[in-house]
Amino acid sequence: MNITRCLHAALLVSDLERSEHFYGTVLGLEKVDRALRFPGAWYEVAGFQIHLMTADPLANELYNTEKWGRNRHLAFSVANLEAAKEQLVSNNCPTQMSASGRAALFTQDPDGNVIELGEL
Repeated sequence: MNITRCLHAALLVSDLERSEHFYGTVLGLEKVDRALRFPGAWYEVAGFQIHLMTADPLANELYNTEKWGRNRHLAFSVANLEAAKEQLVSNNCPTQMSASGRAALFTQDPDGNVIELGEL
């Protein structure tokens, strides 16, 4: 097998409109067209897609509540970590700095899916 690139990750969300606000407005990801008929929304960054799919009821519990990075998560690179943190805080999103001391923080989408933002 020769895997050549990562295509997408699928996340379950309970409220599509609320999640579209988080991924499209707060994170600023580009929404892309999708041809599927079930409820959802696709976003893309640098050729990688995030597929949001609705699920009800949704049970999304953190395995490690003290260190969010030790849970399933998506990671994105940002140009300015402090500006990203300010954007999250101004939108009432929870944040947690990386326990490792590196330039990274964790947040959660409205359904508790963990997102890592790192300044590389």
